Amino acid sequence: MESQVYHIPALLPETLAALDVRPGGIYVDATYGGGGHSRAIAELLDPGKGGHLYSFDQDLDAVERAPKDDSRFTMVYSNFRFITNFMRYYDVESVDGVLADLGVSFHHFDSPERGFSFRADGPLDMRMNRSAGRPASALLCESDEEKLADLFKIYGELPQARRLARAIAKAHAAGEDFATVSALLTVVRPFIDPRKEKKELAQVFQALRIEVNDEMGALKELLTGALRVLRPGGRLAVITYHSLEDRMVKNFFKTGDFAGKVDKDFYGRVNAPLKPLGNRPVTPSDEEIDRNPRSRSAKLRVAVKL
Repeated sequence: MESQVYHIPALLPETLAALDVRPGGIYVDATYGGGGHSRAIAELLDPGKGGHLYSFDQDLDAVERAPKDDSRFTMVYSNFRFITNFMRYYDVESVDGVLADLGVSFHHFDSPERGFSFRADGPLDMRMNRSAGRPASALLCESDEEKLADLFKIYGELPQARRLARAIAKAHAAGEDFATVSALLTVVRPFIDPRKEKKELAQVFQALRIEVNDEMGALKELLTGALRVLRPGGRLAVITYHSLEDRMVKNFFKTGDFAGKVDKDFYGRVNAPLKPLGNRPVTPSDEEIDRNPRSRSAKLRVAVKL
């Protein structure tokens, strides 16, 4: 299985171990991206024993880079939130493991025309699927100050969320359409702490990206969908990169509830559909961070379906 790599997969050996890949198993990589995880999983599969991998991606760039002729592999051009629909479409009753690496591919950050990064000018788009939804520029122009303040506070965890929202709303009222990254930076930079510029600008862009792509809503649907398609004993592995994602995954793994609400039976035993493996998430080694600095914030959590 060969493919052009444009994303270095985080925690690759740890992920393969967590999934406990068997030659005859059926697996889902919900986030194909650059194909690193998918390639490694497929190499462990034996199609003669029924082994197969279904990989999802909503970005046409990623889909076009996927292998076309591999009996172990099926590429699904879709948002991973539709995992149950597509497993039904492919007549797959249950799978042995599901992986989701929620990180944004290097390709996205390093392509100015996608608008994911503040480091280079280009259209302020941020859509993973450029044929659907509205770009970040439209989001800024169509959202009122209160909504913008909420998304900067909740998704960006920015203390100056209200001031940022007010400045953006004021600029839009004066005719700014935020068509480019530089247009947004001109408005928000006066409210960014110069000592924390890279961090806070990254938080601004993270907040917009999450909202544009409905990432938290999609993650909820992926987790509930993965639970449906996993066989008992099947494994769910999720790599997160910020606290909002990690908190949701942690709560769901522990309680089956996104808010972490515990449901107990008559005897006080927790009713949960999954059992987390390990008390703490797996994080990159110092050596991996040296090789791939963007893996620094990665956290791998794994659970088994009961």
